[in-house]
Amino acid sequence: MLIVNGTVHTMEVGTIPSGFVQTEGTRIVRVGPMSDLPGAGDADGIIDAKGGHILPGFIDAHCHVGLYGGAAQEDDLNESPAPCTPQLRALDGVDPMNQYFREARQAGITCVLTGPGSANPIAGQSVLVKTAGRVIDQMAVRAPASMKFALGENPKGVHKDHGPATRMASAALIREQLTKALDYSLKWELAQADGGADGPEFDARLDALRPVVGGRLAAHFHAHRADDIVTAVRLSKEFGLDCVIVHGTEAHLVADFLAREGVPVITGPFLMDRCKPELGRLTMENTAILARAGVQVAICTDHPETPIALLPFCAAMAARAGMDEEEALAAITINAACIAGAGDRLGSLSPGKDADIVVMDGHPFHWRSRAVHVLLDGRELED
Repeated sequence: MLIVNGTVHTMEVGTIPSGFVQTEGTRIVRVGPMSDLPGAGDADGIIDAKGGHILPGFIDAHCHVGLYGGAAQEDDLNESPAPCTPQLRALDGVDPMNQYFREARQAGITCVLTGPGSANPIAGQSVLVKTAGRVIDQMAVRAPASMKFALGENPKGVHKDHGPATRMASAALIREQLTKALDYSLKWELAQADGGADGPEFDARLDALRPVVGGRLAAHFHAHRADDIVTAVRLSKEFGLDCVIVHGTEAHLVADFLAREGVPVITGPFLMDRCKPELGRLTMENTAILARAGVQVAICTDHPETPIALLPFCAAMAARAGMDEEEALAAITINAACIAGAGDRLGSLSPGKDADIVVMDGHPFHWRSRAVHVLLDGRELED
């Protein structure tokens, strides 16, 4: 397949004003200027971008597509009987035929990180999935992709007699579970090293946390207020977690701190009202301030808080609020891929990566631009 005659946003080696992308099977094999492609007009399997824009498929780094949303779908986001449920897997709950997957595809979104809600201090495992398919196991890029933690208002008071009522209690519950997971993991490793010695009695919760305390699975912390963000970083440093801040509404107030600590932030949603106290300092400039400070940032919709199809518009609004346009594009492509742990496969138009590609009929940030061609794994989607 050849996609020709478009502005190619590689997202890694700059922008090519008039270029092409070539795919074979499920992979990108070649990217370059049209001058390097003589006789392309005679080849089979050509998509003519007609002067539009060719980009890697967009990625929403935090949403709840397939677990919530839609008139016929129940809320599968939060598990109420226990405050800490790290053993839950979004892979077991996502409905791949939810209509919002289709709307995501139509907007050029080819991959999403979807998972549990934020009513639990430890909610469970998210999954990174492509947006086309009927069998979720075949759509999965990473399962699990992250462990969901939550600080602030959301987990307070949800679980009545056995849950946290304060921020202190949420942090204490997380600290308790991580301490137990470290002990469990050490006993398991000692048993393995001892060649068949009995390990600890199996505990599904602690076993799910083993890769988290081992730094092999990212810890995504729901946190809006600046003090909650700092608490997430403190907990992560105590236990050696690979920390990512999700939402980070007040992250701009501690941007230098986050940059020094090397903590990425998935910003959003910001196309919404200030519907709870934690959003009182919501500002569209948040993402731009973080990027200027040197923080790696992605942009999310947090669907259904902002409809999934508006992800490119969210990035456009971040650019309008002062973010460099290419950095705003990176926030829904290569940065999102890297933060989701899939930068080796997704997020840029580079040889060897998955052929997830969107062709827009205008600049992706223009309000009238549409995705006219969407390829996922090298196959053009028809819906």
